[in-house]
Amino acid sequence: MSLSHNFPSYFHIKVDREICRKCKRCTNHCSYNALSFNGEQIVSDDSKCVSCQRCVAMCPSGAIRIEKNDSYLPPHGNYTQRIRNIIWSQSGNGGVLLSATGNDRPIRSIFDDLLLDACQVTNPSIDPLRETIETKVFFGRKPKKIVFSEDLEDPNNISLKTEFMPNFEIDSPIMIGHMSLGSISYNACMAIYQAAKKLNILAGSGEGGLHQDFYEYGPNIITEIASGRFGVDINYLQNAAGIEIKIGQGAKPGHGGHLPGEKVNSLISQTRMIPKGSDALSPYPHHDIYSIEDLAQLISALKEATRYTVPIGVKIAAVHNSAPIAVGIVRGGADFLTIDGFRGGTGAAPRIIRDHAGIPIELAIAAVDSRLREENLRDEVTLVAGGSIRYSADLIKAIALGADVGMCCMPVLIAMGCRVCQQCFRGLCSWGIATQQEYLVKRLDIDVARNRIINLFHSWNEELKEVLGAMGIDSVESLRSNRDRLRYIGPNPKIADILGVKHAGE
Repeated sequence: MSLSHNFPSYFHIKVDREICRKCKRCTNHCSYNALSFNGEQIVSDDSKCVSCQRCVAMCPSGAIRIEKNDSYLPPHGNYTQRIRNIIWSQSGNGGVLLSATGNDRPIRSIFDDLLLDACQVTNPSIDPLRETIETKVFFGRKPKKIVFSEDLEDPNNISLKTEFMPNFEIDSPIMIGHMSLGSISYNACMAIYQAAKKLNILAGSGEGGLHQDFYEYGPNIITEIASGRFGVDINYLQNAAGIEIKIGQGAKPGHGGHLPGEKVNSLISQTRMIPKGSDALSPYPHHDIYSIEDLAQLISALKEATRYTVPIGVKIAAVHNSAPIAVGIVRGGADFLTIDGFRGGTGAAPRIIRDHAGIPIELAIAAVDSRLREENLRDEVTLVAGGSIRYSADLIKAIALGADVGMCCMPVLIAMGCRVCQQCFRGLCSWGIATQQEYLVKRLDIDVARNRIINLFHSWNEELKEVLGAMGIDSVESLRSNRDRLRYIGPNPKIADILGVKHAGE
């Protein structure tokens, strides 16, 4: 018995027959089989179209357009097209709906409700073209105070007595978030790591291990320890700039990782140390971590395994009690702390979790920064924040709210060619990014993708300097937690109070 009700297609493929050359290039490039050639003309199956726009980009005559189907469903204020599509899909398959990328609900972005302050007469601005503005960040745990030893016989002989924990320098307060080999392709990973090395910033490995080809980029990679422990061995631990224990992820707080078996080919199987074709499912909790004391023990073990040479951090999802959790993590010995907001991207997550769990990163940054200051811990730890940092303005505002480093994924994918069709979990990405199909992976040129990422973050760094100069600030560290340089223009005064930001005009 068929469960189909012939639900209308969300997108409509329009082919201009008069200018179509029938070259079949579109059918060869459509990885979702929405286009085919019947011997006489190109025909479409709108129900399979995800609007990845590959056919539009590859058509030599410009004969194809993808449009939203205006007759998809009659309008309704309560049962929107999105809600009805969810009900339709679940009544057909009877399972949990998966989705990818970030939260696509039209929820107001708090970053957009914040304005940056600028200098005028009494506090002169700085011209970044003529004066130095420092954007470097030191990543790792900092001592509470600096102690020098003096030679009583020679007062000029002064040496540093304080021992520093492992720290390293990055040229811009940016980290490319964790995207594993498996969730994205080998070519995409290689482009990211090469760009991170060239820019001297950081990139996350994700929880899928680290392919041997990527070890040479280890000084710019933060490896991840998740509940599934995929690909974790001593080489993985000792060939990285730092190690991050993944407790939570912004797109799926309280949830484990999920890589569908369709994306687990031989390459992924060897890297993750799992059977080919099997779903890679991380347990929801770490089964050896049920308290801050357990977490502290793992942090200590990782420091011992790496001979105390690299920073060890912890990543949590932004939730209502992130602040007290952060205090426990720092007291447990973490050298850096990552917070991931509920708009963060993902390769595969239950849609119900992605769209409705967690809190905005803006509120979590401010709450954690304030609590760490109250506990006199803020200056000891590097705070990384991500989850919908879309462009340089969001990065700058995140730092002003309290972050040391901004983390992002989706801008990197978009720079490489992603159209945000939210089908990453299917492994059919027609742009060669979120796929393991060899013929699709080849579509992503590593050199082009790398250079586009480099251009993107070079632009962000230059814009950061422009804003710092306009504020009269000569170092990004002086912007951190400087909330007095922000003003709130949104509709909710309570949010401004949580952020610790004054309203515009105050």
